[in-house]
Amino acid sequence: MAKTDLMKDLGPISQRTMADVVEKELRDYLKKKLFKPGDALPSELELADALGVSRNVVREALSRLRMLGMIETKKRRGMILSTPDILGSFERVLDPLIIDDSTLQDIFELRLTLEMGLADILYLRKKKKDIAELEAIAKSQDPGGKGQAFRINNEIAFHGKIYQMTGNETLMRFQNMLLPIFGYVISLEKVPQIGKVSHVDLVNILKDGSKEEFRQGMHEHLKPHFNRLK
Repeated sequence: MAKTDLMKDLGPISQRTMADVVEKELRDYLKKKLFKPGDALPSELELADALGVSRNVVREALSRLRMLGMIETKKRRGMILSTPDILGSFERVLDPLIIDDSTLQDIFELRLTLEMGLADILYLRKKKKDIAELEAIAKSQDPGGKGQAFRINNEIAFHGKIYQMTGNETLMRFQNMLLPIFGYVISLEKVPQIGKVSHVDLVNILKDGSKEEFRQGMHEHLKPHFNRLK
């Protein structure tokens, strides 16, 4: 029999295990029934009976959801739907030592993209006290050069403060996760890459300029990094 005929008659076998199927069924069920964090879930036995599978299969599927932070077990309540820590797993593996160069570059580009989009929320929430603190950080930088480590720490302090000024907890946490990547990429520079717009210039724009001017200033500040992407 020809190979093409076999492919028509048989087709590829699904690689999904029973636990994969049950996990998807449970996800679909939670969405269909509009479960909210804090809502109680059916027991393992009830789920196994409804799905027609063993409790071991259900337990494995539930353990995957538990690892993702989607469910938890409460005393006297049993399993409930919980609010997952969406950055938790990412946080644990975001280490330059275990990530290939291509992925490191992708993540660094993500950081550049984030910073280019901060202007609108930053201008909504900036405060004089925060700008004063940002200015102190900017003016502590010595153009004469105190070494690469000092430059990296200064960059981290300045840009970290900008993220903090947005008041967005997820952004701040994500920025903290990106710090090792940022430091790693900067450490690879043979010659320091400094944009035409300095940290002090950015602070002055925040004081008296518009968000459009700040966005353009940030682009000029980050331009050496964008140029390297070409």
